[in-house]
Amino acid sequence: MTWAEFLPLFFLAVMGLSLLAYVILDGYDLGVGLLLPLAKDSEKDTMIASIGPFWDANETWLVLGVGVLLIAFPFAHGLVLQALYLPVAVMLIGLILRGVAFDFRVKAPTRYKPFWNRAFFTGSLMASAAQGWMLGSYVTGFAPGALGWAFSLGIALTLPAAYVLLGAGWLIMKTEANLQQRAVHWARCVMWPMAAALLGISAATPLVKAGVIDKWFGVPQVFALLPVPLMCALAFFAMRWVVTRPALVAAGYGWLVFGNTVLIFVLAFFGLAYSIFPDIVIGRMTVWEAAISTASLNVIFIGVIITLPVIIGYTVFMYRVFWGKATELKYG
Repeated sequence: MTWAEFLPLFFLAVMGLSLLAYVILDGYDLGVGLLLPLAKDSEKDTMIASIGPFWDANETWLVLGVGVLLIAFPFAHGLVLQALYLPVAVMLIGLILRGVAFDFRVKAPTRYKPFWNRAFFTGSLMASAAQGWMLGSYVTGFAPGALGWAFSLGIALTLPAAYVLLGAGWLIMKTEANLQQRAVHWARCVMWPMAAALLGISAATPLVKAGVIDKWFGVPQVFALLPVPLMCALAFFAMRWVVTRPALVAAGYGWLVFGNTVLIFVLAFFGLAYSIFPDIVIGRMTVWEAAISTASLNVIFIGVIITLPVIIGYTVFMYRVFWGKATELKYG
């Protein structure tokens, strides 16, 4: 493989890593926002405090991923943005609303606090549903017609359930007592909708990209890939084992809910990447067709190998500093 062939693959990997990190890290705080209306007023400050040090930095990964798509793959970026202009706008409005509500809910007079709580939930729902619609549209190759719209709508309704499961798992790790038990109940309620969304994406991919079935079920690759669905199933039932046995949570095994949800997200991501590679836009454009010139990628490469370790290092440092059980959110 030549350097010119390697560079687009490198930037594809960076973009994929960034978007996966965003879905996991911002996914749990979106999930906490979606759970906010279900909590008691006395618990909402603790829920917000559990994501307070992290949520803004988590969105850095979205900026990096979209930035790489824009700069390294401008042809794909134009095609994707043209098809997803409205849901992207809805997502950005939701993220802005979350940011405003996060600060104002604490600093505003008490009588306005319920309004900002609802705004935080609304922003979380807008962002989550918009991301679900974008994922559904992408998996179907932006296919027009009722079938593509129905599938995108289905993922828009079910992806928030996956975020809720991440958020509930996060709260199980970060909280105690009654709130922790309520988070266990929330996780138990959304496990099956999350599984339905994952199965829907898996079933739809072979319909929109020829050759996916052969890539997964041909011989000998079927034997090499068999651990992927098996690990997803084991992770799912491990979560169910924990959330249906409160004694395990009390004994300190609650982290398995969040950890196994993350594992399912990672396996699903790599499964989708394997299914559609080498396309960057399914059925329309390969990674090499979408990339800019090698000379331009060389310049961007220097910036990325400096920026990416800094972002990773900062993320790890931040989580180490602020790890531990959450307490009520306060401003000095």
